[in-house]
Amino acid sequence: LQFKNPLIVLLLASAAISVLTGQLDDAVSIAVAILIVVTVAFVQEYRSEKSLEELSKLVPHVCSCIRDSCERQIFARDLVPGDVVTLNSGDRVPADIRLFEAVELQIDESSFTGETVPARKSTSQSTVGLDLKSLNDLKNIAFMGTLVQRGRGKGIVIGTGQNSEFGDVFGLMKAEASPKTPLQKSMDHLGKQLSFYSFAIIIFIFLIGVICGHKPLEMFTIAVSLAVAAIPEGLPIVVTVTLALGVTRMARRRVIVKKLPTVETLGCVSVICCDKTGTLTKNEMTAVHVIASDGTEAEVSGVGYLDAGGLCTVRGEAVIGNSHPQISRIIQIGCVCNSSTVVNGELRGQPTEGKIVPRQGRV
Repeated sequence: LQFKNPLIVLLLASAAISVLTGQLDDAVSIAVAILIVVTVAFVQEYRSEKSLEELSKLVPHVCSCIRDSCERQIFARDLVPGDVVTLNSGDRVPADIRLFEAVELQIDESSFTGETVPARKSTSQSTVGLDLKSLNDLKNIAFMGTLVQRGRGKGIVIGTGQNSEFGDVFGLMKAEASPKTPLQKSMDHLGKQLSFYSFAIIIFIFLIGVICGHKPLEMFTIAVSLAVAAIPEGLPIVVTVTLALGVTRMARRRVIVKKLPTVETLGCVSVICCDKTGTLTKNEMTAVHVIASDGTEAEVSGVGYLDAGGLCTVRGEAVIGNSHPQISRIIQIGCVCNSSTVVNGELRGQPTEGKIVPRQGRV
């Protein structure tokens, strides 16, 4: 990508002309400048790509799959067409799934279709063909990448990865060229201006020399030398090294930048919109106060979905078994009327229901 920069192309042309005219010193200096720019940019972007790959490995996408009549947790990338997948509140749909069981199932498809209202899913088949104009009509299909907001369901995998509807959309997005940053636009404009002025200098000096009676080859060599000398081969080095230093400083603050020009663009940002739930926060809800029907109030300590370190107390007294029947009863009811479960500290279901499950272990 560095060689698509007009300024780099101009420097390459200057190096080639310097070699043809016998000015090897200029050719070597320009070649070294280009090598420094390309190497620094490549190393920084390569390190960023590797860091992003390591981050993606830290949080692998898992799903609940039924194989050999046993429900197990597997990586979403290991799913194949024909697998049976279970969906619960809060789950990210791991593949395109045809539903054969749906209980009050509602799925947020805003990231896929743009609809802000969750789509109600059922097992009824649709007669509408599978195309991008009729995705909202496919009530018995759960699309990869969407989020289960409430309810539960089961279905058969019919498409994974690039063979899913989300994969088709992702392919269309990759086909679109990303817009250039303000710095890239400025550098492109500068490169085009320098090219124009260089050719203008060559033509002007050559014509003046020929008119004054000098040899054409001699005047051409002088004009090319002046044009090459006018090109600032140090400018790409200064810009690239400056951006690389910015990337390095941001990396120390645990910020990964994929492309060097993004650093300059980030300096122009005034508002950052970021996903909070599950990104800045852990998406774990905690019930800390319980009020029974008779007015008895209990305080619950502990954070998250693990029982360890948590305790339920009424006026400083620990709630153990039926020592405080009203409190114990309301927690039991909350656990019975609940479709969420906690497995190894991870919630399977809706957070608003999952926050009640650990309270039973703390009573």
